[in-house]
Amino acid sequence: MTHATVSARPVADIQAEYQALIQRKRLYGGVILAVFVAMMAAGFRIADDRNAGSFWNGITHIFDYPSEVLSEAVEKVSLLPAHVVQFFPALIETLNIAAAATLIGAIFGTLLSLLATRGLARWPSLIPVFRRLLDIFRAIPEIVIALVLIFLLGGGPVPAMIAIAIHTAGALGKLFSEVNENASLKPVEGLASVGAGWAQRMVLGVFPQVGPNYVSYALLRFEINIRASAILGFVGAGGIGYELRNAMSWGQGRYDEAAAIFLLLFFTIVLVDQLSGLLRDRLTHGAKQ
Repeated sequence: MTHATVSARPVADIQAEYQALIQRKRLYGGVILAVFVAMMAAGFRIADDRNAGSFWNGITHIFDYPSEVLSEAVEKVSLLPAHVVQFFPALIETLNIAAAATLIGAIFGTLLSLLATRGLARWPSLIPVFRRLLDIFRAIPEIVIALVLIFLLGGGPVPAMIAIAIHTAGALGKLFSEVNENASLKPVEGLASVGAGWAQRMVLGVFPQVGPNYVSYALLRFEINIRASAILGFVGAGGIGYELRNAMSWGQGRYDEAAAIFLLLFFTIVLVDQLSGLLRDRLTHGAKQ
C-alpha cells in the first residue's frame, strides 16, 4: 500500500461522514417541515369548523367592506375636510397617550435597565430579579393590561397610557440594557475613585455614552405606541381608535367618517415615521456634511 493511498483513506472517510451528516440533517428538516405543515393544516381545519362562517365562503367577500367604505367616502367626499377637523382632537388625544406612555416607559425602562446590567447595577445580586421584571412587562400585551385597567378605572385615556407605559418600560428596558453592556466602564470607575455616588456615576459616566441610542430607541417606540394607542381605542380607551370603532359600528351612513379617520391616522403615522427616522439617523450617524 503506497503512502498516497494511506493518506487518501482518511479524507474519503471524512467526506463520507460529512455527506451522511448532511443527509441526516436534510431528513430531519424534512420530517420537521412535514409535521409543521400537518399541524398547521389540522389547526386550520379545526378553526374553520368552529368558525361562525366557512373561511372559503367568506374569503370571496373579503373586499366587500372596503368597497362599501370607499364608495360611500367617494359619494360624500365634500364632507371629508369637515370630518378631518371633527376628529382632529381625537387624534391629538391619541398622540398625547403615546407621548406620555413613551416618556414614562422610557424613564422606568432606563432605571430598570441600569439595575439589570452587570457592572452598572446598584445591587448586583438583584440583577436576575430586575431582568425577570422586564420580561414580565414585555410579555404581557398592552390590550390585556388595558382591559384590566378599564375594568378597574373605567374607560378613558388613562388606562391606555398606563398599559402602553408598562409594556414600553419592558421593551425599552431590554434594548437599553443591551446598549449599557457596550458602554465603557472606565468613566464609571474613575468617578467611583473620587467618591461619586451611583446616580452620579450613571448620569456622568454612562448617559453621555448611551444617550443617542436611548433617544433613538425611544423615538422608534413612540411610533409603535401611536399604533398601539389607536388600537386600544377599540376597547374603550379613548382617542381616535374609539371614534373609529363608533363609525364602523354604525355601518352604512357613517362609512365616510371611518374613511376620514383612516386617512387621518395613515398620514399621521407616515409623517411621524419620516420625522422620527430623520431624527434617529441624525442621532446615530451625526449630521451629514
